[in-house]
Amino acid sequence: MFSIKKIAYFLSKIAIYFYSFILHRYPIWNLTNNYIQRNIRLLLITLLTICIVSACGNNAKKNGTNNSINVSLNLPSQAVRVVKHAMGETKVPVNPQRVIVLGNLENVLALGIKPVGATTLGDGEFLSYLRNQTEGITKLGINGQPSLEKILFLKPDLILGWSWDEGIYEKLSQIAPTVFAEGSITWKEWLRTFAEALGKTPEAEKLLRNYNQRVETFKEQMGDRFSQIQVSVVNFWADKVRIYMKRSFSGLILNDIGMLRPSAQNKDKNSENLSLELIPKMEGDAIFLVLGEGKESKLNQFTNHPLWFQLNAVKQGKVYQVNSDAWISSWGIIGANRVLDDLFKYLVIEKSSKGKEFPKVAALTQ
Repeated sequence: MFSIKKIAYFLSKIAIYFYSFILHRYPIWNLTNNYIQRNIRLLLITLLTICIVSACGNNAKKNGTNNSINVSLNLPSQAVRVVKHAMGETKVPVNPQRVIVLGNLENVLALGIKPVGATTLGDGEFLSYLRNQTEGITKLGINGQPSLEKILFLKPDLILGWSWDEGIYEKLSQIAPTVFAEGSITWKEWLRTFAEALGKTPEAEKLLRNYNQRVETFKEQMGDRFSQIQVSVVNFWADKVRIYMKRSFSGLILNDIGMLRPSAQNKDKNSENLSLELIPKMEGDAIFLVLGEGKESKLNQFTNHPLWFQLNAVKQGKVYQVNSDAWISSWGIIGANRVLDDLFKYLVIEKSSKGKEFPKVAALTQ
């Protein structure tokens, strides 16, 4: 036979479930209506009150006394701490279990946390090199356009994102504690902000130390050639061709290393679109060729042009195809290390008694 406490607990659970159902049934933006909020809360309070009063009344009859009793609902509770971020201060759980990430998924994965949901790139997919780590993660829409209903359904206890989504911050905060990284800072600070919210700051600092050590190792292995090579980054898309500059993701990494850039790319901006007559702006001692969606059309158009064959890097076979997700779309620690992998692979000459020439294999057909 069930005790009065158990019955009260069971009924309270039903009330809370009903409240959650209402939240899921109606889009979150409707809940900003004060009238709807007030009536739903009133219903929940009424149900909880009935549960508690019933428990107290029945217990009093059983004991022949009017003394009240304490009813514990055993509702889940977590220790919290305060995190400062782009939108202010937020109390977050010390040990979050159901994290949602609205951009920069790879930094969270690198910290050892697998979110229950995350937004994707514009093509509806996660970064290609994260494929083995993203199984089971619910897709919540593309970056900048998350589905609030899907987020609500996953019942997160922490939401991480960028200040670029500040327009929906209040709605997200109604669902779960929400921490936004400042959109104008670097990928390293995004990693640190997310790490602080997750209680993973030591892990983040270790990742950054390892990255910095790899940068120094690369410079040492490059030797004198480090100050003699200009690196060009070119991206081919279906409808455009771009050169990437100092504020792009790969540009920031090249800047960390101190690599020289061609004058046309040594600018404090992200990128510039190029037309055929501007092919000379692609020039560099080594060209890293990034291929985007619909790559073939523009790639063939440019690489068959006479000006392309006049580039020194093309003449010497120093054009290297690299992963677009890592070099352009990443903005995280995993992608940063993949860029370093490519720089080691193509620019560092293995030391031997005979010595080796600079790599000359063009990888345009990989």
